[in-house]
Amino acid sequence: MVTGRLKYNYDNGRYGLIVSGDWEKQGFHCGDTMEVLIDGDWIKTRIEMNFNQKWYLVGTPFSGNLDNIAARI
Repeated sequence: MVTGRLKYNYDNGRYGLIVSGDWEKQGFHCGDTMEVLIDGDWIKTRIEMNFNQKWYLVGTPFSGNLDNIAARI
């Protein structure tokens, strides 16, 4: 698995995974899965977009601005 941070990619309008300043994945699509770090535990989730055009991570408290959330794929 590759661990990094979520970052909004303005070139494609999607969140991607950045590792050491470089894009590991330039953009996630709705339904793409990953794990995110919540209170010291890695939680399986998937990225989706709601009717208000806001990104969120299913089963987590994260929605809207997802920048800098620790994630791995």
